[in-house]
Amino acid sequence: MTTVTISLPESLREFVDHQVKTRGYGNVSEYSRGLLREAQEEEAEKRQEALLLESLDDPRPDIEITPKFWEDMKKRAAQRVEQRKP
Repeated sequence: MTTVTISLPESLREFVDHQVKTRGYGNVSEYSRGLLREAQEEEAEKRQEALLLESLDDPRPDIEITPKFWEDMKKRAAQRVEQRKP
């Protein structure tokens, strides 16, 4: 695991310490990793939504929009996102 050092003003450090204590994190690193994972998931969801919207512009003939259609579309979009990861 790589170590990253960041500098925080005292007010932010107090905020982080409070979050660690009140939200059940073991330490500042766990809290930071949690925030980064949330941001990473949000970014993946945005990419997936963009792919879904892009697919709506697909000039294919009319398709019946069913729950199965959306399930398949989300799977294909998730696969594309995974393929684009470095």
